[in-house]
Amino acid sequence: MATAKKSLSQYDRSKIPDGKNFRIALVVSEWNQSITEALFQGAKDTLLVHNLSEDNIVRIDVPGSFELIYGAKMAQQMNFNAIIAIGCIIKGETMHFEFISNAVANGIKDLNLNGKAPVIFCLLTDNTIEQSKARSGGIKGNKGVEAAVTAMRMINL
Repeated sequence: MATAKKSLSQYDRSKIPDGKNFRIALVVSEWNQSITEALFQGAKDTLLVHNLSEDNIVRIDVPGSFELIYGAKMAQQMNFNAIIAIGCIIKGETMHFEFISNAVANGIKDLNLNGKAPVIFCLLTDNTIEQSKARSGGIKGNKGVEAAVTAMRMINL
């Protein structure tokens, strides 16, 4: 979803199903931890608002964004209704940014095509830390909120 003129945290609550019977995993990258923690908190708080119990929100930590793929694959095998893959990649001086961003996007796409639970893409791929801060609770809202809303809507398909 493009964020040019939109807050990631604004949504129509009437379109979100009651989550009391949902079980959701949040796979969280430890890389760029200040950003991923804010994304995690935005997602968790949103799930709680929509009646998921704390016990039905499970956090799985992985070292980096590339490892989100494996973490999400393992979560798909644990009977969750949805998985949210949370990470942050900030462009540097090398091609690493492009390789990891593309690999994670393709890995999550493959999990969605072949797995039994939707995997929601909550990976920031920004040029600067300032852009990441803006999208993890700053002026652009919080992509974690958007990911939680997306997860609940996908479960309800």
